Amino acid sequence: MTKDEYMQIALDLARKAATEDEVPVGALIVNPTTGEIIAEAYNQSAHSGDATAHAEILAIQRACKKLNATRLWDLDMYVTLEPCTMCAAAISFARIRKLYFGAEDIKGGAVINGVKFYEAPTCHHKPETESGIMAEECASVLKDFFKTKR
Repeated sequence: MTKDEYMQIALDLARKAATEDEVPVGALIVNPTTGEIIAEAYNQSAHSGDATAHAEILAIQRACKKLNATRLWDLDMYVTLEPCTMCAAAISFARIRKLYFGAEDIKGGAVINGVKFYEAPTCHHKPETESGIMAEECASVLKDFFKTKR
């Protein structure tokens, strides 16, 4: 599969989150060697009553459980929105190989915006990152969702 095809799956997850009145962010963890999707998730904070139930965190938890591992060496993550500080840290701690994300998050992002977590000298693992994958589509899902809230 291509980067766009993986991101399309993450976008479908984001759209599902929107139908459940959750902030529409979707994430996948993929084995880049085999192409297998190891785990997928979307934001569930509102319905779970858990502020940490972001798509990235849930995908990491599911992948760790599935693989019976605490580290996700050699796996990649696709997420529709630039991760926040909490999620960037979790991605680092999980040792994700490469992070692909769609839309930038100027206010809450922590990879190329905000605190730039992976640039901090205290960051133990810096995944490779690639931004802008289907960025317009990813941003559009979020903008459409928030239009209904205003």
